[in-house]
Amino acid sequence: MITESIRSLFNRDLNKLKTEIEAYQNEKNLWIIDKSIANSAGNLCLHLVGNINHFIGAQLGNTDYVRHRELEFSLKDIPRTELIEKIEATIAMTDSVLPQLSDEDIKREYPLIVFESKMTTDYFLIHLVAHLDYHLGQINYHRRLLDN
Repeated sequence: MITESIRSLFNRDLNKLKTEIEAYQNEKNLWIIDKSIANSAGNLCLHLVGNINHFIGAQLGNTDYVRHRELEFSLKDIPRTELIEKIEATIAMTDSVLPQLSDEDIKREYPLIVFESKMTTDYFLIHLVAHLDYHLGQINYHRRLLDN
């Protein structure tokens, strides 16, 4: 079942996000931007948590999550412990919501038009994993640049 594979990937990669945030030697480095680096690791973390909670939690799991996308990029200096709590809550949410989706559910049209046209839920979930991994790579590179 593809839903279990997608859930496993979210679990793996959100745990990797947690590991990356924990690995910063200096917590202040989570919020540094420099030259052409437009987003800090802290803001990318908030963005990923907001994105996943909105598109999976609120849309597919009917959670009460309300997204404030602009704050994902404007908030600064959130304590690392709070970022970790948000990641852990997101892991718990995906572990709860995704197994409830049947094969029929994920083949249905995703409830929002996010891009220019309609898409299936499984297509969009795969996109969300790729989006998570894209920003996870940016965070890893950001950390290694600043911790060296």
